[in-house]
Amino acid sequence: MAGFDYIIIGSGTAGSTLASRLSENDAARVLVLEGGGADRGFWLKLPVGYYKSIYDKRVSHLYRGDPDPGIMGRQMDCPRGRVVGGSSSINGLIYIRGQHADFDDWASLGADGWSFNDVLPHFRAVETYAGPPSQLRGAHGPLQISNLRNDNPACKDWLQAAKGHGLPQNDDFNGESAHGVGAYQLTLRGKWRDSAATAFLHPALQRPNLTLETHAHVTQILFDGTRATGVRYVKDGNAHEVHADCEVILCGGSVQSPQLLQLSGIGPAELLRDHGISVRHDAPEVGENLQDHLQMRTIVELDARGASLNDHMRNPISMAKMGLEWLLQSRGPLTVGAGQVGGAACTKYAESGHPDLQLFVMPLSVDKPGKPLHRYSGFTTSFWQCHPESRGSIRITTTDPFADPRICTNYLSAEKDQKVIVEGVRLVRALYNRPEFRHRWRREVIPGVEHQSDAEVLAAVRQMAGTVYHLVGTCRMGSDTRAVVDPQLRVNGVEGLRVVDASVMPKITSANTNAPTFMIAEKAAAMIRDAALGARQDNAHAH
Repeated sequence: MAGFDYIIIGSGTAGSTLASRLSENDAARVLVLEGGGADRGFWLKLPVGYYKSIYDKRVSHLYRGDPDPGIMGRQMDCPRGRVVGGSSSINGLIYIRGQHADFDDWASLGADGWSFNDVLPHFRAVETYAGPPSQLRGAHGPLQISNLRNDNPACKDWLQAAKGHGLPQNDDFNGESAHGVGAYQLTLRGKWRDSAATAFLHPALQRPNLTLETHAHVTQILFDGTRATGVRYVKDGNAHEVHADCEVILCGGSVQSPQLLQLSGIGPAELLRDHGISVRHDAPEVGENLQDHLQMRTIVELDARGASLNDHMRNPISMAKMGLEWLLQSRGPLTVGAGQVGGAACTKYAESGHPDLQLFVMPLSVDKPGKPLHRYSGFTTSFWQCHPESRGSIRITTTDPFADPRICTNYLSAEKDQKVIVEGVRLVRALYNRPEFRHRWRREVIPGVEHQSDAEVLAAVRQMAGTVYHLVGTCRMGSDTRAVVDPQLRVNGVEGLRVVDASVMPKITSANTNAPTFMIAEKAAAMIRDAALGARQDNAHAH
């Protein structure tokens, strides 16, 4: 294979966005290596198809965490997209940036240049928002952001209950504030999902300077001294090497990026030596700082028939109506994501008035994606703590690049996390019992009325809570010497290597992590272009 300027490892949200932006320069030769296959197939395109895709091993790498004492020794599923478009091809489509303070926190933690005002232009550059024009929203970006296109009477009553409880109406969680309740926005293009692949990568692949290799599993980053010069990868059972004249850019996500760094000699020295890997750079935090949102689902059984999708999905006439509504009007239940309405609220533990709970409501109930809907008329309110203090880790257990690393989730290991999640259950119960909603339901199914004291509620959470697939933070960005990458996302201790994905977040954002990952890649592309321009100017002056 001919040489390239940039090699991008992974075609997920960040990799696809970066590939599109870097290949806008005709002179830049860009290669994307994706371990999975093409993003074809009806369920990858249908918005609600994430229910089938997340646990489909053809398009998802089904990692599992270690047994975790914080969740009664259970092993958490940690699926990550293994397909062109990565997790943006199989996620729940929710598009929410997070609170403005999330990014100001990053800056205060040493991520210089990443405050909300710094990142806002990059958020705007990503999107075309279907709602009213605003200085806070984008109108010319590749990714299509749509308002909710489904009405449900039980969801409307839940919103009224939340407002009755004192939560303000919020018509745009990506606007002035994320606080309050309203409808979620989704990555939809017409009646289909809009992923990083459909919005960024596929249109860019028409350029002759961009190459995509699928089923290409990168096994090692290659170096000349301290400079990254290329990668080794396996495709169809054959090993290949390819070289990068400018940079190698790791976009593997929060599990695979630290794994590949460790396999390539960048990581905690003791861990690497234990596996016989020569230490290229002792980076003790590679794989540390793992954060995730632990979600607690609460379910009530509705009284009146017809408001729960559990009933409609068993009714052939209702199913036909839903199909027609989607086909003819690009509306209805088949266009929804992992939450229809919800919002952000403060418990008594919230700091500086910043919400510490994120709520998601769906007029259905299910054990987890891929499982059948419950036989009763279920209604779900899920929530998570916006900024958990618990931290886990990703560590290799072997030098085999095809083996899964060890994922220690460490949920609820911080005492504050336990207190906030118990308060979350109490808040959701208060909303269910408001007069605006109480007439709709007959019994609490999960966690169940037998869980009343703080200890009982916490025990129920430990037994029942699940992940929302938001693993971040394992290649932390900062200005200190222990940070894995600097604020330009360059890997410390070596040259010619960056990490661009959700693993660089110093602190998890308050809500879903896909929108900020698009922004990270958009900002990274601008920094990489600036660096290349600076290098060209330096060369010109030297001559």
